[in-house]
Amino acid sequence: MARRESDKSAKVETTGHEWDGISELNKPLPKWWLWTFYATIVWAIGYWLLMPAWPLVAGYSKGLLGYSQRERVAEQLAAAKAAQAGFREKIAANDLAAIVNDPELLRFALAGGEAAFGDNCAPCHGRGAQGAFGYPNLRDDSWLWGDGSLNAIHQTILHGIRADDPETRTNQMPAFGRSGILSEPQITDVAEFVLSLSGTADDQTAAGRGAKVFADNCTPCHGPEGKGNPTLGAPDLTDQIWLYAGDKATVMETIRNGRGGVMPTWAHRLDPETIKELAIYVHSLGGGR
Repeated sequence: MARRESDKSAKVETTGHEWDGISELNKPLPKWWLWTFYATIVWAIGYWLLMPAWPLVAGYSKGLLGYSQRERVAEQLAAAKAAQAGFREKIAANDLAAIVNDPELLRFALAGGEAAFGDNCAPCHGRGAQGAFGYPNLRDDSWLWGDGSLNAIHQTILHGIRADDPETRTNQMPAFGRSGILSEPQITDVAEFVLSLSGTADDQTAAGRGAKVFADNCTPCHGPEGKGNPTLGAPDLTDQIWLYAGDKATVMETIRNGRGGVMPTWAHRLDPETIKELAIYVHSLGGGR
């Protein structure tokens, strides 16, 4: 057995263990630490007995208190839905104009629309609805489809664009180059003319040649002045708001291969009340007329 001795310098008894002339002092843990440690053991045992704690073959131990966080959350959600039920019923019963003209109902609709936008629309249009390459900015007044009114926005959300819905808005820009309608030099010229409409063309001679190409092929949708047609989803080419960027290479790519982005129909994904809230929220972002 190891022999315990008293360490003279530390004035503490040793454990009797020694390694290479170094003795181990017998300094037990402080009482407060031990009692805290014992209390955690008691707490853990009590928690195991009272609360759900242990996984079982076909479930988990329920605990003596029978507490369930899942049930608690379900109760809170049910209470929240019950509190909202009155507002939701009013939204269902009223048209968009009536909702906007009711200050209390409008506040509720905007809050619900913002939440629904973040969950469903932000992945494409951005959290701030600022848009991205191929996804429209919803904060400006340049609308591809419709006039930016509440009803037009509601129509787009409800039925989508080029979506699998009998009432969806649809129109396709031809692939003028891929289909052989225009040659590559003609595409270059008409791209310069399109850029000239917004004052960003570099080659006015090419733009002059492109004017006739534009008149022969593009005016049915974009109009003789390039102002666009929201009924057909044809953008206004005279501003500097571009869905797919406004550099010459991108404009040529658009003319060459066409564009046909798809927005899904939300009629089968969201309830009618949420779609109304979304329309009101998008309309409020600054671009709605």
